[in-house]
Amino acid sequence: MRSSEITEQAMGDIPEIDLTDPAVLGDLPAAYARAREQSPVARLVAPGFGPFWAVTRHEEARATLADPRLEINESSFMRPDVPEHCLRYMRTMSEMNGTEHARLRRLVAPAFTPRRAAAFAPRIEAIVDRLLDELPDGDSVDLLAHFARPLPMEVICELVGIPAEDRPRWREYGAAVAAGHGDGFRDAIPAIMEGARAAVEKARSEPGDDLISGLLGLMEEDGDRLSDDELVTLVWHLVLAGQTPTNLIANAVVTLFAHPGQLAALRADPGLMPRAVEELLRWCAPALLTVPRFPREDVEIGGVTIPPGQPVTVTTAGANRDPRVFADPDTFDITREPAPHLGFGHGPHFCVGASLARVETGVALGALLGRFPGLAPAGETPYLPDPGTLRVASLPVTLRS
Repeated sequence: MRSSEITEQAMGDIPEIDLTDPAVLGDLPAAYARAREQSPVARLVAPGFGPFWAVTRHEEARATLADPRLEINESSFMRPDVPEHCLRYMRTMSEMNGTEHARLRRLVAPAFTPRRAAAFAPRIEAIVDRLLDELPDGDSVDLLAHFARPLPMEVICELVGIPAEDRPRWREYGAAVAAGHGDGFRDAIPAIMEGARAAVEKARSEPGDDLISGLLGLMEEDGDRLSDDELVTLVWHLVLAGQTPTNLIANAVVTLFAHPGQLAALRADPGLMPRAVEELLRWCAPALLTVPRFPREDVEIGGVTIPPGQPVTVTTAGANRDPRVFADPDTFDITREPAPHLGFGHGPHFCVGASLARVETGVALGALLGRFPGLAPAGETPYLPDPGTLRVASLPVTLRS
């Protein structure tokens, strides 16, 4: 029996998924779905990791993500090395739990409401239109490199208030962060922190219509407010987390190409875009696995007891197609409603920027489809073998406007 297959283990009927198997990496949603139908909990095998637990079903996934006994901490992330003076900005809200996390969430959340995101849409539209204007001429264009990848950093710069003359450099930072490794990534993190610190200082001396200025002016009734260090940490964390629309937009285009009837329906009725974005988040959200959490005590999930300290993740790709929750889950349907997906997580660590990401994705897809009615694939779209993230290596298209 091949170790890469999902098999029953000696410890019980818990399936195991070998994340080094090319066949598994070639269709991760299918692998997670097979595990889901065997058990609400699976074991993941990956180099350099001990026991790694994955919750496969929707109900158990929601409960896991909301369970205060399962904590995110610095072990949940692969931390980049940064210079000594940048260490003060390394502990982001994502690593906090309980009252500490709730305090920062309370202070930051008003800046990321659906209403604020909708009000920001015209500024996103201007950025999208400019990037589409700048697409290179030619028979084929890599939409990932020239549109989906630069867009989130441009939006963050606009949101945060990075001066226009500094934005080309920040775009380079964004490309390095999106790569996720290498010297460029290592150097980009402290550079972003330094740029964020300069932006906070500028907003304090010259307030403008930007996120930092708004948060600097916000004070709770009890006198609590964000410190400068907390603001700098928030900005660089936004840069990291804010890359999600890159992969979501690219995955969305590939998905719509693969479902021409749904693409035609969306073109015919742009009013379907909000529901289409939700279905895309269910169908091809970039996060295949959530950030690992660690039990503080024995925790039972789906009848399986997880010991303290062992990492637990959620297979969003499995939970988002759970037939116990979604009717006809393996059908992509942009009219689906409701669609209680876990594309942005759930519970206390639900993505604070979800509303902004939704608006950004909807604006980007709407402009792209509206401007290029003949948009079509220009060859194969290769996916990277990443067990945690659904993302393409490139996205060649023909525009045929």
